[in-house]
Amino acid sequence: MLHYLRGQPRGDQRWSTFVANHAKVIVACDFLKVVTATFKCLYVLVIKKLGTRKLLHIHVTDHPTSTWTQPQLREAIPSDHDYRFLIHDRDGISSAQLDQSISHMDLRVLRAPYQSPKANSFCERVIGTLRWECLDFLIPLTENLLCRLLKTWLAHYNQGRPHPSIGPGIPDPPVGLPVTRQEHRHRIPGHLQAGSHPVLGGLPHEYELETKAA
Repeated sequence: MLHYLRGQPRGDQRWSTFVANHAKVIVACDFLKVVTATFKCLYVLVIKKLGTRKLLHIHVTDHPTSTWTQPQLREAIPSDHDYRFLIHDRDGISSAQLDQSISHMDLRVLRAPYQSPKANSFCERVIGTLRWECLDFLIPLTENLLCRLLKTWLAHYNQGRPHPSIGPGIPDPPVGLPVTRQEHRHRIPGHLQAGSHPVLGGLPHEYELETKAA
């Protein structure tokens, strides 16, 4: 495992190959910093399931510590989970105490090397998407407002936003999502029409098939 994380060739497979082969049983987490309109620094924890690209948890704090992070992980990962690994960075939050609590959850910790963002590229990517689609356009006034924004964006990311890397598909398709079987997959059936509704004031939109009015 150390060969993967240090970037040393083993002769059989690279780190990216290992992640691809075990994506269904890997969870990753990371923090990003957000500055409010009053110049207060807040920290957002994101926890992501690699196999389906689903975001399991997002939460905000103004004082990130390992003690604060532990219950967040327990909330995101159920006791009957089937995951095997958890990837996180080597920042000060990721203490030995945190790693011990993670091991008690039947997860093996994979600590990314220093200054190696590609080792946790899935979280780096979703953090970039969060900034591009939301935080680059909205400056939160308070921690509570940021939490509400992130809750809305999380639902959009998991249930309304198509992901090219999985099909394209949706990580957590909503119940009742219409599925049409047709010869021409890019042609809308005659009795349906494309509808859309705005999210976060119109920054992204979600699209769905609707039955035409009689």
